Amino acid sequence: MGTRAMAVGMFCASVGMGCGGGDEESQSCSLSAQTGCAATQVCEEVEGAEPACFEPVTLRGRVVDSLDDKAIAGARVLARDANDAVISRVAVTKEDGTYELVVPARRDASGAPVKADVTLRADALAYETFPKAPRVALPIDLATAAGQPPSIASAATEIALLPLPDSADLGAVSGVVRADTPGGTLVVAGGATGAADLDGTYTIFNVPSGEVTVKGYAAGLALDTATATVSAGAETKGVDLHETGEATSVVSGKVEIVNAPGGSATSVILVVADTFDATAARGETPRGLRQGNVSGVFSIDGVPDGEYVILAAFENDALVRDPDTSIGGTEIVRITVAGAELPVQESFKVTGALAVVSPGASTLEEVSGTPTFVFEDDSSEDLYGVALFDALGKKIWENTEVPRVNGSEDVSVAYDGPALMPGMIYQFRATSWKDGAAISQTEDLKGVFLYK
Repeated sequence: MGTRAMAVGMFCASVGMGCGGGDEESQSCSLSAQTGCAATQVCEEVEGAEPACFEPVTLRGRVVDSLDDKAIAGARVLARDANDAVISRVAVTKEDGTYELVVPARRDASGAPVKADVTLRADALAYETFPKAPRVALPIDLATAAGQPPSIASAATEIALLPLPDSADLGAVSGVVRADTPGGTLVVAGGATGAADLDGTYTIFNVPSGEVTVKGYAAGLALDTATATVSAGAETKGVDLHETGEATSVVSGKVEIVNAPGGSATSVILVVADTFDATAARGETPRGLRQGNVSGVFSIDGVPDGEYVILAAFENDALVRDPDTSIGGTEIVRITVAGAELPVQESFKVTGALAVVSPGASTLEEVSGTPTFVFEDDSSEDLYGVALFDALGKKIWENTEVPRVNGSEDVSVAYDGPALMPGMIYQFRATSWKDGAAISQTEDLKGVFLYK
């Protein structure tokens, strides 16, 4: 179901028309007309049947400071699908940090939510946006909703935000993306970002003071550009972006997969250049600017004008961008899109990843004491390098002389760096080297752990 269909499904009860009594399964409604449901219900898609009225699925959680567990009031929380498209309204946390977020949920014939993963994004003044490298958002399966009305409250709905080390010179920008389908538009100002609500309203926290340019990005959507004068500790309101037409540019190229027995396909994304972190090789991807299951040629349609970084092997697919920069096709590629089809001339090389064993092979693990980093041995290496990064992407420790192993499938490296802070998120990364060149590394989203 597309973003707009989800949006109207969320609000088909707003007209206030009754469903006519009877069980939920027998109540019908109109997604397109937003009619047919009682005030407390929402209109949802049903597998193999017409849409019907149900009590909504609600995510319940709390947003707190990661260092002292104190509640954060006024944080903005929203749900996104696998392509980072916003599928919910924005929930604003209360004084105690709690929030309730209604999300659309496709139903089976009995009315139960079917399996579908969503993730959360949270923003607040003076705090790092969640998720941001190396932190990842845990998927929430809507099929796990329980009770009546159905709800989910779990570790994945509890969000701990990291305070920024220096926020004295930061302010906020807010306004409306005035377009037919604004929901999920990525709005960027001074390198900081926010996501538009389904009605187009947005707020960007932590914008540097001074005059900044404000731009919006979403597949197929062309928007004008605005400017805003930001003051420290204040919110600059009324900075609206207006739809100017349809974005029709196409970015295309080719992925070449080499030496990768564990992976056969990857994804390609476009990251807005202003949000790209070179250390983490990560950034923010606008709604729809992604193609999955790529094993060769890729093509991404509807790209708005702007500057982007193209990344391949971004997700957990047993593949990584080939780190050997001495050969062609391994550099980070930056492009400028200006209203035309833009084929990428050079292919991307991706290769098999070093598998993470622990911590952080598949989930956000809790670690205490002295961590030991364990990863798969690369049989063709001369040595390894292992580094540890904090949640802001800062390298805090590195061992560049880890010897090769013999007679073992795994490599174990004990941490011997500065004391780690309880309650903080960290990520270790390992790289294998041969003849002075990097030949493989661990994946971007693995090796992440919570230190207790």
